[in-house]
Amino acid sequence: MGELEDAVMTRVWKWNRPVTVREVLEDLQQERSIAYTTVMTVLDNLHQKGWVRREAEGRAYRYEAVSTRAAYAAALMNDAWSQSDNPAAALVAFFGMMSEEQRHALRDAVRIVQGPEEAGQVDSGSDTPAENPGSAAEGDGR
Repeated sequence: MGELEDAVMTRVWKWNRPVTVREVLEDLQQERSIAYTTVMTVLDNLHQKGWVRREAEGRAYRYEAVSTRAAYAAALMNDAWSQSDNPAAALVAFFGMMSEEQRHALRDAVRIVQGPEEAGQVDSGSDTPAENPGSAAEGDGR
């Protein structure tokens, strides 16, 4: 997603309701000079890409997000990870970039996905990448 598409989608996600080109335009104009037709084209492109759905209202459309910003971020992470020639090393490097707060959020997410029984296994040792990002990289000789 390009910078302008992201700026438009940020508003669509934040408002969490069907929006018009005019509403997005007026909000964007607080930050930059932009034409109605530009915003209309961006929303049409986002519709073509499947990020928003639209419903006719008179002579205009109302646009609504198809998925959440979290789902978009997850898709970006999955795409980047799947392009790695060494997914395990990519994850170790990613975990190593995380702040302590982000590692806690990761552990919470793993608990949610795995359920309470399996999540206890992730927390049981300090050699998992989420607990100790450097240990996996050091342990494999890289």
